[in-house]
Amino acid sequence: MVKHQIVQVPLSRMSKSIAQILKEEGFIEDFEVFDTELENRSHLLISLKYKGRLREPVICKMERISKPGLRVYASTKKLPKVLNGLGIAIISTSKGIMTNLKAKELGIGGEVLCYIW
Repeated sequence: MVKHQIVQVPLSRMSKSIAQILKEEGFIEDFEVFDTELENRSHLLISLKYKGRLREPVICKMERISKPGLRVYASTKKLPKVLNGLGIAIISTSKGIMTNLKAKELGIGGEVLCYIW
């Protein structure tokens, strides 16, 4: 496995919101917006987080759930629980993008974007 320190992704409001959630939950070190003048596009530079002397990645797996061909929605009562609370689900709601725990706290459902553990 390649252990990159920094990854670069195209900037969008969704990718920035997901990066903010990952930082709050402790899955990544930090992120910043990087503007390139040559391409006239903005990118998001994400600093990945590793643990221990052997540099094991904090994000073990990231699984996309809702896809363009098959959207997956969950009501408040049926919000997913990832690995019995060890992971998080990222939900797109009418109040913005948030974790499954925050959506449950606010009592709203939405589209299940991905699971992270």
